[in-house]
Amino acid sequence: MSKDIVIGHTSRVVYVKFPDGSKAFIKYSIEGDRIRVLETYTPPQHRGKGIARKMMDYLVDLAVKKNLLIEPICSYSVYYFIKNPDKRNLLVPEIRNTDLEKLFKERLEEEKKGK
Repeated sequence: MSKDIVIGHTSRVVYVKFPDGSKAFIKYSIEGDRIRVLETYTPPQHRGKGIARKMMDYLVDLAVKKNLLIEPICSYSVYYFIKNPDKRNLLVPEIRNTDLEKLFKERLEEEKKGK
């Protein structure tokens, strides 16, 4: 894991720029009182280093600061809440108490099919 990765954001993307010119990102949209986590991408050469987790931590902090609930759409964002059950209270009510493992598998299948 790079010691000094810098995470930034725009109104639609949380991102990390790497020295090799590549970027990792999470696309999101804000709709009403929720932030919808649409897509997560980390370049292959930077995977397995905790980059996506750090970007999700950043996005969760952003949601908390803006008083928004989180609606995980992409598979990784669902996976994040499986791994961080203490943050489930930040999820939109209709997902908060569902079987996240099942939802994760469904989202993964949808993504494999190309949505």
